[in-house]
Amino acid sequence: MGAENRRFALVVGRFYEDLAEKLVAGAKGELEQHGATTVDVYDLPGAFELPLAAKYAAESGRYDAVVALGAVIRGETDHYDYVCGECARGIQDVQLTTGVPVGFGVLTVDTREQAEARVGGGAKRDSGAHAAEAVIASLKVQEAVKQQRARPGFAAF
Repeated sequence: MGAENRRFALVVGRFYEDLAEKLVAGAKGELEQHGATTVDVYDLPGAFELPLAAKYAAESGRYDAVVALGAVIRGETDHYDYVCGECARGIQDVQLTTGVPVGFGVLTVDTREQAEARVGGGAKRDSGAHAAEAVIASLKVQEAVKQQRARPGFAAF
């Protein structure tokens, strides 16, 4: 089982629009390659807003998984540390509290060059595609655990 007959939400921080577009293309491409037919995209100003949007999508009951995408590039102030930390913590909280997998496709880099190397067509990897792969893997584990029979005397969840 991959992404067939599954619904996905992409929550996208658009502060760096060109990077966001490449992350979305990578995530959509990966999901569609694995059989996804429904991929809805929700745009936000930046990475700080991603956890709340991911929570809305996860709690809606409409989606099997969410992929959070965006970029935060270090600047001259502490703003980078706050945005990165709260974005990562918030996204992790969403998946742990809702049980809906949320892929972390948020670039947290020092330079634009590092960001460009980590999106589709870059020299390092396609972080959008990798975040989509992560939620597909989580869905597979979720399905496998549900399929396992409980031993007598123990309650199944």
